[in-house]
Order: sequence, then C-alpha cells, then structure tokens
Amino acid sequence: MRRYIDIYSIMLRNSLIREMSFKANFLLWMIVEVLWFCGQIVFFSIIFGQVDRIGDWTKWEVVLLVGTHQMIAQLFQGFFFVNIANIPELVRTGKLDSLLVLPIDSQFAVSTKQFGFNFLNIARYPDVIFPPIFRFIFGWIVPVVIIANIPARLLIKPLGQPGWLMLHLVIASTIIFWLSRVFWRFALRRYSSASS
Repeated sequence: MRRYIDIYSIMLRNSLIREMSFKANFLLWMIVEVLWFCGQIVFFSIIFGQVDRIGDWTKWEVVLLVGTHQMIAQLFQGFFFVNIANIPELVRTGKLDSLLVLPIDSQFAVSTKQFGFNFLNIARYPDVIFPPIFRFIFGWIVPVVIIANIPARLLIKPLGQPGWLMLHLVIASTIIFWLSRVFWRFALRRYSSASS
C-alpha cells in the first residue's frame, strides 16, 4: 500500500507541475468554476422564488447540496476524469501497453496517471425531483445521485439517522468498485497489444 501512495504522490506532483506551467489557464478555469457555481445558485434562487421547498429540501439545503456537488465533482474531475477520458487515446496510440507492463496494478496506473481540472451534473439536484425509477437507477445501478445528496443530507441532519445513508453510500461504492474491477479484467482479456 505504501508503494502505491508513493507512486501516486509522484504522479500527482508531476501533473501539478505540468498544470502550473500554464498558470493563466489554471486561473481562468478557477474563474469559470466560480461563475458556474454562482449560476447554479441563481438558478435555484429563481426556482425557490416560486416554491418554499423541493420535496423535503429547503433553499439553503439545496445551496449546500450544490456546494457539496461542486466540491465532489471537482475532486472527481481533477483526480480521475482526465484519466478515464484518456483511455481510448491510450489504446489507439499503443501507450496503454507501457502502462500494462508496470509492476503495479494496471487499473491503478491508468486511473491515476494524470491530474487535471475538468455526467456528474445529475448529482447536483435534490434526489426527490426524480421519479422513483430514476432514483433507483441513479441511486443504485449508476449511483451518481448519491455522490452529493448523501453527504449533503448528512451535513444538514447530522443528528438524525445517518446509518441508512452511510450504508447506502458504502454498499453502492463497493458495488461500483467491484464492477469496475470485473469490467477492467474483462476488457484486458480482450485487449490486443498495439504492437501485436
């Protein structure tokens, strides 16, 4: 485990050096994200100008949800999205081969190779606005709605009954992690090297 932490810290440091080489781009992206967040607040302010609650969510609870989503989405996009989006390019150019021969887990190597800032948008809305079938799909099958909803609910009602929410989060995360491992192994068995 220590070896993976060391490798990840080296990859993270190299990516930060690369990102900071373009300071104007980095600062511009930060401004865009702040403006996007402000736009979401204005959007929900307009909605709450017409209603007092959305399901059991008040205006300020939704603001907390939007903020929670923004933080989690940025962490995901910064640490994982760039790598996931780059997989087809790695396959096309044959660069995946060099990652597969490293003496570390190949999924780890591909998923953590690069750090940057850039489908999670559904998570920024209160889960109660979706019909029950969509809540099931986006809460259990493709659990994007829980990404921000559960942490926001735990922050809003910390003295309530967080057990079910935490259990949902742990179970859904475990299932998605296990499915990603199964799919990764399935895909690698069908992958033919670019050099072959």
